Amino acid sequence: MYGERHTLATVHPIHRPREGGRILCYHSVGQPEFGVNDVAPARFRRQLELALELGYRFVPPADIARAGGGPKDLAVSFDDALKSVLTQANPVLRDLNIPYSVFIVSEWCEHQLEWQKTGVLNWGELEKMAADGVELGSHSATHRDFGEIDIERAKREFELSRRTIEARLGFAPESFAIPFGQSANWTAAADKAARDTGYTTIYAQAEETRPPGTIPRTFVTHFDDERIFKALLRGAYDRWEEWTWTF
Repeated sequence: MYGERHTLATVHPIHRPREGGRILCYHSVGQPEFGVNDVAPARFRRQLELALELGYRFVPPADIARAGGGPKDLAVSFDDALKSVLTQANPVLRDLNIPYSVFIVSEWCEHQLEWQKTGVLNWGELEKMAADGVELGSHSATHRDFGEIDIERAKREFELSRRTIEARLGFAPESFAIPFGQSANWTAAADKAARDTGYTTIYAQAEETRPPGTIPRTFVTHFDDERIFKALLRGAYDRWEEWTWTF
């Protein structure tokens, strides 16, 4: 991945034309156990400051999902509802007055396993974040690959996540971020089942290679230094996927 990101930053130095806004997809900020998904806190702040210096403005992800946004619109989202979103990312985002969304793996937030107790946000923390204006959505019940499970299991994932979030936080989410979020991780049957469950907005973790009917997001990785992040904003990775280099 490191080699691919650096190579594409060199191969595609020119800005690719873009009509709409871009939603950045983060995971953790300062939880190294999450590997390629983890962005160091100092790097995270620098990425946001750099985007502002380059003339971008930050808007809620839902604004871009709903209306497309303009080419200088950016949004920030986080998958998995990990602890560092609150402890590390939130202070930076508040300091820079940047809105953001978090997508919850509902069973992880039940803290049935030790790593979840230390690594994942609890329901009280999420409730406070929602009260502070953070948009919360679903990231399934147990983070399964919807490209591999049967439709009955998929339906249970959608329904359990939505019921649990409603029971714990008082609302049934209408937005859903696909776990892994790339072309092989979603099917037309899963898409229909999710929408039948009540999810009206479905986010991918890819741009031009995303599943049909989903909202694009751009994956930000552990390796994305200032040079790579500038390339990301130019669209260098819009045809790239984490598991398959599609250029």
